[in-house]
Amino acid sequence: MAELFRMPAVAADAATAVLSAWQVAEGASFTKDDALVSIETDKAEVDVAAEQDGVLLKTLYEAGVEIEVGDPIAVLGAVGEQAGDLDALLAGLGVVAPGEAPKAVRRDVPEEPVAQPAAAPASGAPERGGRVFSSPLARRLAREAGLDIEALTGTGPGGRIVRRDVDAAVAARRTPEPQPAPTPAAPPAAAVPRTAAPADTGAHEDIPHSRMRRAIARRLTESKQHTPHFYLRATCAVDELLALRQRINAVSPVKVSVNDLLIKAVATAHTQVPEMNAVWQPDAVRRFSAVDVSVAIATGTGLVTPVLRGIENLSVSAIAARTRAYAEQARAGTLHPADLEGGSITVSNLGMYGVEEFAAIINPPQAAILAVGAARDEAVVRDGAVTVAKVLGVVLSVDHRPVDGAVAAR
Repeated sequence: MAELFRMPAVAADAATAVLSAWQVAEGASFTKDDALVSIETDKAEVDVAAEQDGVLLKTLYEAGVEIEVGDPIAVLGAVGEQAGDLDALLAGLGVVAPGEAPKAVRRDVPEEPVAQPAAAPASGAPERGGRVFSSPLARRLAREAGLDIEALTGTGPGGRIVRRDVDAAVAARRTPEPQPAPTPAAPPAAAVPRTAAPADTGAHEDIPHSRMRRAIARRLTESKQHTPHFYLRATCAVDELLALRQRINAVSPVKVSVNDLLIKAVATAHTQVPEMNAVWQPDAVRRFSAVDVSVAIATGTGLVTPVLRGIENLSVSAIAARTRAYAEQARAGTLHPADLEGGSITVSNLGMYGVEEFAAIINPPQAAILAVGAARDEAVVRDGAVTVAKVLGVVLSVDHRPVDGAVAAR
């Protein structure tokens, strides 16, 4: 029997999500656990799997549209079921009423409908009366691009302005209009030397912001504006750490990196200084019993920070295995939003790029982030004598609201 398939709540705090791509074509059959649709939130892109065998009778939205959680996005049927009269089918499910236009499946009514002036439109502009409806995503993109939302033509349901309309307007604005060939002018009576204006050499490419990139920009800007950062720097001698890594890798089923050892060290430090294992809340400092640590992973679309949970009880090889699994999921775009939530600290390592030291921005609502540089040979003084040792620079960025300087120093 046909039923509505609704936009799932793939993130706890997300009221909307973007329908990235349909993984099953209209009229095609699928089996349980097959990916039906890819959904994009601010944090990740998730494939939503089928709960049982069936057939995709009708999709209600195409890819690239932002839809409220809980709104219908497709009609699913039992195995072998035919769509038949789609209008009657949709009407029976409450998506449309007989003899009426389709209902707004997505709640994309603007905060304030825009009333068009009654005066005649400017020359060359189409006349549009009544109210202009647009999706929240379209309004935001238009505002960021400096476009007048009222001047756009909507191609969404009921003439609504959706993301593709804004994208088309931005693309059209980038494309220069062809200029007519200049009419040759009569030569001047006397040639007067002129300084030629320099040619415009500012060739460039505008890469549209992805939803993830916008989220990263917003969260980190908020972090620097509202989180009082302070920074602690240290130089660690890591000769023994590197020797330990060699001994572990001689017997470990998974290759362990220096970063895996540092993540374990962070977990141990949090058990020894439990005041550091906390985050700031509006009414209290929330202190955790388990140690959950995020690890920063670079992907083609931006930085993600999946959370390794309860690592105070994990072996170093188990941490290495989980970190590599998260890295593969991150680069494949299959992380779940729940994988990115929680934790009190992030470990961000740029040592593999030769970076000696850097200060990172705290990932809210966490209380700290540890920035790790490259291990390098340096002259150090030991027992009154100068010798060469492997050293590694770290910088701890700390939220001063839940954590005092002395606590972070410990």
